[in-house]
Amino acid sequence: MDQATVEIEVLPSLTQIRAEDWDSCACPEAADGTRPFDPFTTHRFLLALEQSGSIGPGTGWGAYYLTCYQDGQLIACAPLYAKGHSQGEYIFDHNWAHAYEQAGGHYYPKLQMAVPFTPATGRRFLVRPGFENTGHSALVQGAVQLASDNNMSSLHVTFCTEGETEIGRQMGLMSRVSQQFHWLNEGYESFDSFLNALSSRKRKNMRKERRQAQEFGGDIRTYRGADLRPEHWDVFWEFYQDTGARKWGSPYLTREFFNILHETMADDVALVLAERDGQAIAGALNFIGRETLFGRYWGCSEHHPCLHFELCYYQAIDLAIGMGLSRVEAGAQGEHKLARGYLPTQTHSLHWVADPGFREAIEQYLKAERAAVDDEIDILTSYGPFKKVVIEEQE
Repeated sequence: MDQATVEIEVLPSLTQIRAEDWDSCACPEAADGTRPFDPFTTHRFLLALEQSGSIGPGTGWGAYYLTCYQDGQLIACAPLYAKGHSQGEYIFDHNWAHAYEQAGGHYYPKLQMAVPFTPATGRRFLVRPGFENTGHSALVQGAVQLASDNNMSSLHVTFCTEGETEIGRQMGLMSRVSQQFHWLNEGYESFDSFLNALSSRKRKNMRKERRQAQEFGGDIRTYRGADLRPEHWDVFWEFYQDTGARKWGSPYLTREFFNILHETMADDVALVLAERDGQAIAGALNFIGRETLFGRYWGCSEHHPCLHFELCYYQAIDLAIGMGLSRVEAGAQGEHKLARGYLPTQTHSLHWVADPGFREAIEQYLKAERAAVDDEIDILTSYGPFKKVVIEEQE
């Protein structure tokens, strides 16, 4: 990379950059008006987090949007944040922080290249087409330099793509493998055709769960685009607050985030609600990408058998099949997803640690962890609900 031709600037707010400029790097595939691969690194999503107060002062997520210019043109950018904790990331480094501070260091603040509160795989090195080598190099070097200049312990690039992992490794970053559960569309024409791919016992169990879920006494509806109304977000906010309080102690997103979502991203979401007598009693929020449906949040005001499975997993499969999407990402953790047709899948992250001794220890840890994760994926996959393929040897 010719350093003289690249200027790096750190912005405290996305209001300082035009949406079309940011998105020319974040989602160039959507320039013709079609969907981006995922909506989470778009200007509109990141700006909604910022303007709603979900990130920023008092949240532990300080914005340091990284931008790279060549001859006055934006060629690369990245969502970058100074973190005062490890909450809302879903690639867990709490044990790293504890070990570092036990040894007398200060793990926080650290730098996080990520989409806050969003464990969804997608590009983190956002590069304008045609500037891949220069853009990737500028982003990695710029982020590492920013961390070093500000005496930060580390840099973490979470839920990046597998291709970005290889780029990062070549530039000296450490790679980490984790796992989630994803549903893959093998060309199914309907939910029933998906069921036909399962073993008899698992197929019967899913049908039983769907029948039980429907016994809550109402209807399940999916709202998208112009069908979404402000009152839908009012009730979903109540669901989200309840779930957030139980999972994290307090919700990550503010109420204003959902107002902005309604105004700027209605076409990017599918809200599934269980309604009875005109009142929603449970809901699940999904984001729509070009090839993937991303399940994100769930909540309810009443508990009914299997309604969680129906709204979060089975309705998502139905929707993905109907839209011709290739997969459903159901968020972080949850081995219970395996029995619902969601198989373990690798996810990736990259890491840089300033202290040489600590970096060496982390490298050894990551090698052992990768082997353990690979073994776990193999074992879990063998317990999946799909029919077993028997290959007979021919004499």
